[in-house]
Amino acid sequence: MNNLWQYRVRNVFSVTIICLSFLIVGIFLSLSNNLQYTAQQISKNMVIVFFLKKDLSEKDRNTIGEKLKKSSEVIKTQFISSEQALGKFLEKFPELQGIVNNLKINPFPPSFETTLKEKILSSDETQSFIQSMQNMKGIDDVQFNKDWVERMQSLSRLAKAVGFFLGGILILASFFIISNVIKLSVFARKDEIGILRLVGATNTFIRIPFLLDGIIMGILGGMLSLFVLFLVIKLFPLYLGSSLGALNELINFRYLSLSQSISLIGAGAVIGFLGSFSSLAQFLKV
Repeated sequence: MNNLWQYRVRNVFSVTIICLSFLIVGIFLSLSNNLQYTAQQISKNMVIVFFLKKDLSEKDRNTIGEKLKKSSEVIKTQFISSEQALGKFLEKFPELQGIVNNLKINPFPPSFETTLKEKILSSDETQSFIQSMQNMKGIDDVQFNKDWVERMQSLSRLAKAVGFFLGGILILASFFIISNVIKLSVFARKDEIGILRLVGATNTFIRIPFLLDGIIMGILGGMLSLFVLFLVIKLFPLYLGSSLGALNELINFRYLSLSQSISLIGAGAVIGFLGSFSSLAQFLKV
């Protein structure tokens, strides 16, 4: 600790670089977490919406409803009238009420919202069921949000990959910076090391303080990155406000899980250890 304080300026620089490296990884991980969470929420509320023709007779509508209720793939089905659909839309997007009012007609058709069994969602039975319903008289269109789940998961994987790529570049830079900082510490303490050798200090005894320097800097950098990430997550929504509208839910950050946080700090310790070990192997011949 005395050594870290004695060379605090360069050590603070090293910790800052480590912090920025893991902060980038953390930001993209938290964005990935949010996209994954969104995909899970969509998956939990996965429904197939069968839009009906507006001039459909009540008899034909009841026929469609009965077929949906009797299907073995269906958990529940609910009829949504044009008025109910309009009410739901205005509740979710009140800022668009003026546009709807200017239309002077209700643009939303009646529909059946149908929830399928979870095991059916990813099977070919889903497509067969949709196809059979589409061929029924009175059904105008079908909406199935499974594609949105797959898109959210793909975006989640992309965000994670970009974060690891950009963060990896800076983490590599952190490795070399720690290595050079430890090298400077070795040179600054060469007289002390020489005395230790004369009094019979083992190689491990001489190396351990330098290895601890690197590990401590890595841990401090990882912990600082988590703190800065916490501030970013809290302040970013305030900065954005409601400027992105519905996209605010997607371009959002969800804080790292406990395992991710521990992994980030652990990775900092590993980078610090490897940087120190590399420097000692090169410049400290004991």
